Order: sequence, then C-alpha cells, then structure tokens
Amino acid sequence: MSEPAPQSARCMWMRGGTSKGGYFLADDLPSDPMVRDSFLLGIMGSPDPRQIDGMGGADPLTSKVAIVKESVRDGVDVDYLFLQVFVDKALVTDAQNCGNLLAGVGPFAIERGLVAGREKETPVAIFMENTGQIADALVKTPCGKVTYSGLSHIDGVPGTSSPVALTFRDTAGSSCGALLPTGNVVDVIDGIEVTCIDNGMPTVVMQAEDIGITGGESREMLDADAGLKARLDSIRLQAGPLMNLGDVADKTVPKMTMVSAPKAGGVIATRTFIPHRCHASIGVLGAVSVATACMLPGSAAFSLAEVPQGAAKEIRIEHPIGETTIILTMNEDGDVERAAILRTARKLFDGEIFAPHKEC
Repeated sequence: MSEPAPQSARCMWMRGGTSKGGYFLADDLPSDPMVRDSFLLGIMGSPDPRQIDGMGGADPLTSKVAIVKESVRDGVDVDYLFLQVFVDKALVTDAQNCGNLLAGVGPFAIERGLVAGREKETPVAIFMENTGQIADALVKTPCGKVTYSGLSHIDGVPGTSSPVALTFRDTAGSSCGALLPTGNVVDVIDGIEVTCIDNGMPTVVMQAEDIGITGGESREMLDADAGLKARLDSIRLQAGPLMNLGDVADKTVPKMTMVSAPKAGGVIATRTFIPHRCHASIGVLGAVSVATACMLPGSAAFSLAEVPQGAAKEIRIEHPIGETTIILTMNEDGDVERAAILRTARKLFDGEIFAPHKEC
C-alpha cells in the first residue's frame, strides 16, 4: 500500500540568496518520492504559469524546495537535498544543486535545532545530496540565535542582511564526473564554440556574439527572442549527453551562459538561461563554473575575461541586475583549489503549509 499523501506539513519559507522557497525537515515530508513530489507540486501551484493556487512565484527562482536532515556523515552537520519544482510542468527534479537556497540551509538547521547555535557565529557543514559535495556555511548567531539583520548587500536583493559565508569543497565534476566532462576545453556544437564545464553546476559557456547577441540585452529582451532560445536549446540538448548528463529534455541542466567583455568593471559579463528562461542574475554554483572557465586558457570565456592577479582572485561576474563575486583560491599548478562566496538569507514565515483540498 502506497504512503498516504499529506494534507499539510511544517514548513519555513525563506529567501536564500536571490531565490526563495520552502525549507522542510525530511521527517516532515513523505518518504516516497512520488508522494512527496505530488505534495510539493500542489503547494507550489504547479503546473500553472502563474502558480496562482500555490506559494510559487511564477518563476523558477521562486519555485524551489530545500529538504534538510541531521547527517550521519563524519564531519558533516546536515544533509541538504534541493528540488526544483517546475512552474508550468508537473515535474519535480533533483538533477541540479542550488547554491542560493544553500544560503538558508545553515540558518534553517540552527532554527530547527539540528545544529546548536554558538555565541557569535556558528559553522554548519552541509552535505549536498544532489552532487555528493560539502559546503561550509558560517552563520551569524549573536547570543546563540540566528540573526537576519546586518549590513551585507547582494545584487538582486533590496536592502541589507546578515552575511552567510559559503565555502565549497571539491566541487569539480560533482554532477558530470569531471571539470571538463567532454575532455575538451572547447567543443563545437551547431557551429558554436562552447566550453562544457562543471565546477558545482553543469554549465555550457559560449561567447555572446557567436550566438547573435551583444551580451548587454535585458532579461526581458532575451526571453522574448524565440530564435535565440531555439538555438540555445538545440545546443543544450546535444551538450547533455556529451557532459554525461544523458537526455536533458526534461532537466534543468546544463545551464546556458553567454559571456561577453565586462561592462561595469567586473571580470566577465553574463546572460544565463536556466534553461528556458533568462536568469535575473546568475546562480551561485553556475557563477563558480563560469569563474573557473575564466581561468582556463582557450575556453570560451578566457579571452574576454579581465582576471586579477594573485593566488586569491575576486572574480566579479556581471549579470542583468548587478554582479556576483566569487573568490577563487588557486593552487601552485594554477588550478582552482577552493571557491567561496558571500550570500544572505532571510526567514519569511514559519508554520504549516497546505496541499490543495481533495474530496474523500
């Protein structure tokens, strides 16, 4: 007998970075993935472009779920599973990670008592189930309690908040098996030179002018360009198998990033599709992959990037609403050893969320 579908569940809604979604303890959701996903589609209001009958915000960036539980792994505090709930399809996928919602996992774990808050700040080691990698979050906890107030600002979020520092361990090839899953710095797909890279997020990087844009267009302009979207999807569908991702027709990876020379003092300018809509900014782990591509001689990004000197490099990645800064630490061989980023998070509500009512 299948597990009964819940009518409601305990939930905390949070903004993590430039995304937001529902955060759940694993024990508060069904253990059967099919029953769980049906419940999550219902609370989000999917499939519906407006998600009017649920909590989703009619955008992939606001239709996300984090499932958290205490970890049994040595040196790890909690396990985090990210689920992308599609807006206009009855589909929930765990095929990618989310570095933005990751920013809320540490605060959520402390709020729920999975991790004891320390006097000033609390480290939280997080195992990312989607990719099998670990991230270390540092959360501000004056008097042992999470604070969401602070002076840190990230582009794409109004105002300021308390910082959450995220450091990623061993992300190279986390989804595709290798940093360069095709074995090449550059491949040619549909006549376009692309760099297929995975340093935390499978990403296809190409030069904007090669795909017919300048790289300075607005999100709305790119979303309205049906020809561009068709070309990008053709490349994406071919890149998927090359990147060891298989058939990606119903997956949200790889991300498609078009790069151009920086326009506002950064290292590189980007426009990213995730995969069928233009991202308002750029995902955290996608930004790590693009930043890494900037370091690779011969890549689609290398000749355009204005990379600073030094072993610790601030890679400021421009996007439609500002920039995201990735700190790359290089080893003696000139390879990326560690990536870190500063994010913020905020608790929006804590309570009980309900599935659509069904007759007996």
